[in-house]
Amino acid sequence: MQGICPGTAVRACDHGPMPGCGCDPDYDALFDDRSARRDLATYRRKGATGNSRLLVDAIRSAGVSGAAVLDIGAGIGVVGTELLVAGASHLTDVDAARAYVAAARSEVERRGFAERATFIHGDFVALADQVEPADVVTLDRVLCCYGDWQSLVDRSAERSRRLYGLVYPSEHWWMRIVIGGANLGMRLFRRRFRVYLHPERAVDARIRGHGFLSIARERGLAWQTALYARSS
Repeated sequence: MQGICPGTAVRACDHGPMPGCGCDPDYDALFDDRSARRDLATYRRKGATGNSRLLVDAIRSAGVSGAAVLDIGAGIGVVGTELLVAGASHLTDVDAARAYVAAARSEVERRGFAERATFIHGDFVALADQVEPADVVTLDRVLCCYGDWQSLVDRSAERSRRLYGLVYPSEHWWMRIVIGGANLGMRLFRRRFRVYLHPERAVDARIRGHGFLSIARERGLAWQTALYARSS
């Protein structure tokens, strides 16, 4: 499952985040300098692709000019960078892997947007109260990296004033096999990291419960892209 959860801003183990339990993933080891350089090189060569491109295009269609963006689990910063290019006024980039924060910063600086971006290294759920609300909140392949998805949805949706967009796995039977295989590999290599397939209807209901309406959705064989807008 190439590209699964390229960056994340949360902790996870088999039963969700349990600070101090000894199962918190070492994201700096899993998402290291080598993988960050590889992903950044691919982005510079191909631009935003796949579901990341679908998410960016959906947000652009809904209107992003002058908007403040909060990109959670930003990875090397594809979505945030593309939205700055599209006219967003400010980007807050949050990720738990230092190498990916550094890569995202370097790309934003290379594009000339340094003064319009803030970078935060750490666990978003733990830091949420310290992060300013934004017009647009995005989570590109982040929900799949967190056991307690309810907390992640709650804390991130609370920070959105207008749009809430995410990319997460489609709930198909074959995805259970793929994700199960990925987690088996993590256990064999003693990685403190797990991937999750969360119930689509529950995720959708949780987001709607924060006052959002679905305005765009693209459901594929592996991933789905969803964009919501506040009903007010």
